[in-house]
Amino acid sequence: MDFSKDDRGEEKIRVLICDDHDLIRRALRTVINSEPDMQVVGEASDGAQAVALARELRPHAVVMDIEMPELSGIEATRAIKELLPGATIMVLTVHDDYEYILSVLEAGATGYLTKGIISNEIPSAIRGAMSGESILSDEILKKLLTYARQSRATEGPFPAVPDLTERELELLRLTAKGYSNKIISRELGLTENTVKKYMMSVFTKLGVRSRTAAVIRAQQIGLLSTDPEPFERHADR
Repeated sequence: MDFSKDDRGEEKIRVLICDDHDLIRRALRTVINSEPDMQVVGEASDGAQAVALARELRPHAVVMDIEMPELSGIEATRAIKELLPGATIMVLTVHDDYEYILSVLEAGATGYLTKGIISNEIPSAIRGAMSGESILSDEILKKLLTYARQSRATEGPFPAVPDLTERELELLRLTAKGYSNKIISRELGLTENTVKKYMMSVFTKLGVRSRTAAVIRAQQIGLLSTDPEPFERHADR
């Protein structure tokens, strides 16, 4: 990934902030710019501007609000992922119902955090998402897992179950345990780039764009156990 550099030649994560509230943008800008490895390179007050700035500035990470004028955060997320497939998009919103969550994850968001979260946690969430972690606040995670169990029980499996290889299933199981790409690579003796390639294949076969969406879809169609708490928090070791 091509990071920008400061005056000392140190790499920085380029961040684009997208929110229609000036006070929230200001607060996020202050928190993010206080991090030595991050830099806010642009701010958008509506969805259309977010897409235009993403095309121009090519950020590594985007902090996205859902409800914005001109173009919703969900539509903007989908458009930005088309432009920048490798970009990390963190959705920050007041909404916490599963319909919004699933819509955002299906659009390609990497993480979903409520605006009630402490703003100082945003930088660490961005770093975690960029390293391949699933970033969701605990209350949102519980809602998603409950939805996955209920939908499987009431709707049954999807018409067709994707044909994942044994290696892809192995990666999916580790992802469901909350393992980052770094830890998965250590567990399986693979490079991180190889893990990313496998994950992209899993996303394609499941028709999703994020790790969490992949786990939820896999639970729904019976590829993974619907254990009440499949995700575990694992720090790099």
